[in-house]
Amino acid sequence: MKIRMVLPALATLCILPAAFAQAGAAPAGASMKVGVMNVQVAITSTAEGKQAAAELQSQFTPRQTDLQNMQKQIDEIRGRLQTGQTTLSDDEKARLAREGDQLTRNLQRKQQESQDDFNDAQQDVVNRIGRKLVEILDGYSKQNGLALVLDTSAQQTPVIYASNEIDITQEIIRLYDQKYPVTRSSGGGAGAGASATPKPAAPKPATPLAPKP
Repeated sequence: MKIRMVLPALATLCILPAAFAQAGAAPAGASMKVGVMNVQVAITSTAEGKQAAAELQSQFTPRQTDLQNMQKQIDEIRGRLQTGQTTLSDDEKARLAREGDQLTRNLQRKQQESQDDFNDAQQDVVNRIGRKLVEILDGYSKQNGLALVLDTSAQQTPVIYASNEIDITQEIIRLYDQKYPVTRSSGGGAGAGASATPKPAAPKPATPLAPKP
């Protein structure tokens, strides 16, 4: 997945569509069989993908809570500046504005760090599952005589219509889970029933504070 995760939805996942298209070439002279597969769905629907999504959510939720608390502090300062236009001294207004600006800069920096770390962790998950998924797909394609498999989740793949009869997504998921079963982590991590990988729902970008004239 080129997962640009964010906590509750998996963003875009991407696994070198060329690797899928090349899997399992048909023997010379044989009729060409084609299959389609939604790579995003396959990765996020495997038991391993669901478990990884839940673990990422658990890992990054505390950081999101911290960001939300910082945003609340900024909103409170903004409210004090707005309601105290006629009651606060100029020195107090300037102090609050400086405090708000510093918090805003810290929030923006932490938001970027959190998103970058989340993207890196998510990409690691996609790469790990993707490599094994390609192996499963390669074996399935050779066994079933598929000369071409198209990824219907890739924007660059011009699939306008595909019959359900040639969609192998669910079969690949089944084979993946069969070969790579998951177990609950000792720390209480989620198992196969967990929801799909998240995307950190970052607070809206903070804006600098300044007292109204």
